[in-house]
Amino acid sequence: MIKADMNAEGSMPTVPDGVETIGGKDYMRDGRGSLTPVELVRPQDKLQDDVVRKILGYAIDLSGQVRRFKVHTFDDISAFEAILAEHYDAKLGGAKGNKTLMSFDGLFKITVQVADQFDFGPELQVAKDLTDECLNEWAADARPEIRSIVTRAFNTDKQGQINRAEIYRLLRLEIGDARWLRAMEAIKDAMRVIGTSTYVRCYRRDCIESKWEHVQIDLAKV
Repeated sequence: MIKADMNAEGSMPTVPDGVETIGGKDYMRDGRGSLTPVELVRPQDKLQDDVVRKILGYAIDLSGQVRRFKVHTFDDISAFEAILAEHYDAKLGGAKGNKTLMSFDGLFKITVQVADQFDFGPELQVAKDLTDECLNEWAADARPEIRSIVTRAFNTDKQGQINRAEIYRLLRLEIGDARWLRAMEAIKDAMRVIGTSTYVRCYRRDCIESKWEHVQIDLAKV
């Protein structure tokens, strides 16, 4: 496992260069743990190793910054709420702790959203059996899009997770069949709140008339 070290300033993490000096000679350890003299390591392998370690050095530092940003953000918001509570005996926010903080000029805002995390209990299998029964009986009369939604809803992904978005789409379908209605009731009964997640999002805009621009912190979206 790559382990980050701290530099002399104690802030910028670096990744070890992977070279071990034994008896005055430099070696590199491969994935099996075997030592190979540095001069016998192919140049392209050594170059790849250098690139990976360089990028990981920056990634570890960036990850630490994001982690510290998250901690400081919640600390700052909590401190602000404590001041409000002290002066007004009130809490900022709406249902489940959702809240929005706005700059005085209206050009910057922070939203905090608290969302429930759901899982599904054994009732979901009952719902699947009932919907299958409906589709089999309706046969050719069943609209292709409904059959497609049902198939996607109960198919698990590569991690074995139910497709929640498609499950919720099933609940929005207006079908009057008694078995279908029982299936939808079983889905609702299957839902379990297993925790909550808190999300902080930052926005900015150039002027009051402009649309809000999300300040991206996700590597895949910046």
